[in-house]
Amino acid sequence: MASSYGFSGSMRPLHGGGLSDHQKNVQQDWANRELIEIVTTSVKKMTDFLNHFDVTCREKLSLMNERLTNLERRVDLLEAMVTKGETLS
Repeated sequence: MASSYGFSGSMRPLHGGGLSDHQKNVQQDWANRELIEIVTTSVKKMTDFLNHFDVTCREKLSLMNERLTNLERRVDLLEAMVTKGETLS
């Protein structure tokens, strides 16, 4: 049902069948605020994701570094044993 009243059920009739400049400004302000809220929320979600990704990558790289260090030590030990002519038993 069409109404000649302003948005949000206002009881004031619209001037000339349209929105007043003030009402248009208020609507535009709310639209801008909604857009800013959407962008802000999206940036926060992206930041949370990137921070979590950073922590996860650092943990995995640290674990990989530890494993590589252990492998390098084993290779050094095996090279030393081969150089000395020892057998693997």
